[in-house]
Amino acid sequence: MKIRKDTNSDFLQWFHFRLTGAVGQACKLSIINAGKTTYPKGWEGYNVCASYDREEWFRIPAVFRGGQLTFHIKPEYNSIYFAYFTPYSYERHLDLIHQAQMSDHVRMEILGTTFLGRNIEMLIIGKPAKKKKVIWVIARQHPGEPMAEWFMEGFLERLLDPDDSVSRKILNDAILYIVPNMNIDGSIAGNLRANASGANLNREWQKPTLKHSPEVYHVLKKMDESGVNLLLDVHGDEELPYNFIAASEGIPSYNDWLASMEQKFISHWMDTCPDFQNTHKYPLDKFGEANMTLASNAIAERFGCLSLTIEMPFKDNADMPDKRYGWSAQRSKLFGASVLNPVIRVLHELR
Repeated sequence: MKIRKDTNSDFLQWFHFRLTGAVGQACKLSIINAGKTTYPKGWEGYNVCASYDREEWFRIPAVFRGGQLTFHIKPEYNSIYFAYFTPYSYERHLDLIHQAQMSDHVRMEILGTTFLGRNIEMLIIGKPAKKKKVIWVIARQHPGEPMAEWFMEGFLERLLDPDDSVSRKILNDAILYIVPNMNIDGSIAGNLRANASGANLNREWQKPTLKHSPEVYHVLKKMDESGVNLLLDVHGDEELPYNFIAASEGIPSYNDWLASMEQKFISHWMDTCPDFQNTHKYPLDKFGEANMTLASNAIAERFGCLSLTIEMPFKDNADMPDKRYGWSAQRSKLFGASVLNPVIRVLHELR
């Protein structure tokens, strides 16, 4: 098999397919262009996701050698699915939006349309008030990172739980703007990083256009209307087998307050969630040398706010490995729920 390129782009890494008619047969499957994908190191130590019922996704050992990713299985049933990570379908996305809007705290708003004319859904959670902090959480700018939307599902389930005191306190003191999927077109197309025009949305935050990156254009326009005190931008990383944060230390206006807030957020998350760590992460940017086209850097500079990129692994959490499931949809959901703890820790210090 060969992985195809993203729509109007040279990115390639995501796969999702079904094998039928092979029950009880020893099968060898090879992705023969794995070495030519966007992140070939992402295959090192990676195990393929598989499912018979499309609910339970387990891992199959894989070997990356000679530019090919190879794995073996003797199917127990006549149909089996394989994927780069547990998929998060458009139907499930719509369910997430519409189930959330049933809460008395939630109003759903259409920000605009994607490159192909699909709706960009946003959830506004909480009632506006002058002294309330404004929190934005966006996910899946890169559509082939479905763990980001699983994260959002867990985040929303906890946030809207009336019995959770942390959530109730956050809703009392903040209003949240949530975009669970920034890249609907790319998600439906099975892309790794691009939208339908071929744009990498997380490189469009300096000068987004309606023609090339309407998804970012509409979200940024709404941010300018609402203001931003905290941004969480949720992603998945192909290579590093850890959960970590990328901050905004390289922006021109970086200061001691931002450094202190980043440290408080990170430290509290580490204290309350063993799945999170701060040792293995991207190299730090030098002051003034940040890539300002990235959402977290652009928003930190634009609003002078705490702005963080959250990364989860495609592989496993090497600190707490799970041989059968690796890093999974369920663990992503629990991780999403856990982020409310550091949010409430820094809430009243946000600017």
